[in-house]
Amino acid sequence: MENNVNIYLFGKLYSVPSSLTIMKAMEYAGYQLVRGCGCRNGFCGACATIYRIAGDPELKTCLACQTQVQENMYIATLPFFPLVKQIYDINTVSTTQAVMMQLYPEIYSCVGCNACTKACTQKLNVMQYIAFAQRGEFDKCADESFDCVMCGVCSSRCPAGISHPQVAMLARRINGKYLQPKTEHLENRVKEIHNGDFKEFLDTLMAESNDQLKERYNNRDIEK
Repeated sequence: MENNVNIYLFGKLYSVPSSLTIMKAMEYAGYQLVRGCGCRNGFCGACATIYRIAGDPELKTCLACQTQVQENMYIATLPFFPLVKQIYDINTVSTTQAVMMQLYPEIYSCVGCNACTKACTQKLNVMQYIAFAQRGEFDKCADESFDCVMCGVCSSRCPAGISHPQVAMLARRINGKYLQPKTEHLENRVKEIHNGDFKEFLDTLMAESNDQLKERYNNRDIEK
């Protein structure tokens, strides 16, 4: 028999195999996951979770699909956290520091507690990318926040009420549209797609079986 551990899901005790992730342990215990469950591989940020271990006062954060259960783990999920999401037109938005003051002025209330960084499920330096956003260094903010999955856990721990993922998303959009060099080959390919140059080829792909697609993929030409 596999070793079991005792965990508490929403206050109720369950005995589950110690090899399971929190997400799989919830299903093992009989929960049907209809929300707060997405890619199951740590990329969508849907399964944000908080937990404590008995005897340890520290509140820990994680993604349920990536984190293995532990003995006396008290677990609660955060399937949604209400982030502030401002509306703007990326085609007319300012690319200076002033845009943050206009849309997300709360970032200037940051007290430097670093709770956001400590809570990040991706181990990102969240406080640092907010500092870049404050200074209008959107390229650096975009780079530092690139792996954000927008789970919202950082914001749930912020005393200033900052919506870190939305701030980072704005910085990445500004960086992608205005600051990074234009990729001429990509723009040309988009035009070709709009012109219908690949319609016949796409129709052929859609008609192929899974085995044919795998064969095509495994024998594709790889650009050096």
